[in-house]
Amino acid sequence: MENKIIDVIDERLKKQIEDEINGMTFTKNFRSPSAEEWYVFLPSYKDQVTGGAPGKTIIHYNLFDTKHIFINTTIIFDDPLLHKGELHRLVYAVSDEIVNRLVGYADTLLSVHAGENSYNAEYKQ
Repeated sequence: MENKIIDVIDERLKKQIEDEINGMTFTKNFRSPSAEEWYVFLPSYKDQVTGGAPGKTIIHYNLFDTKHIFINTTIIFDDPLLHKGELHRLVYAVSDEIVNRLVGYADTLLSVHAGENSYNAEYKQ
């Protein structure tokens, strides 16, 4: 049987996504009993004002009782290059990896703020 799946992602973009994810690093900026704030560094992007991290991730833990723990995660990308629609796949892949590394795909509500590439998602275990 012939493989009818066509990979529509451009090879350059695929390589760029791989490079950004492999080069991504984090610095914890703040921690409280119910929240964390992380700076996200990407090799090819930066905050245009400070020259620092192009992204910030805020993880807020809602502890209702011993049975229900839900996490609200907000990712904000400050580099305007990441706001362009043609980089939606990159923003999505990087955001997905951030959730994987910092939250571990626990029950999470995700809100990504990146101009045209903004979106909301829910991860359920």
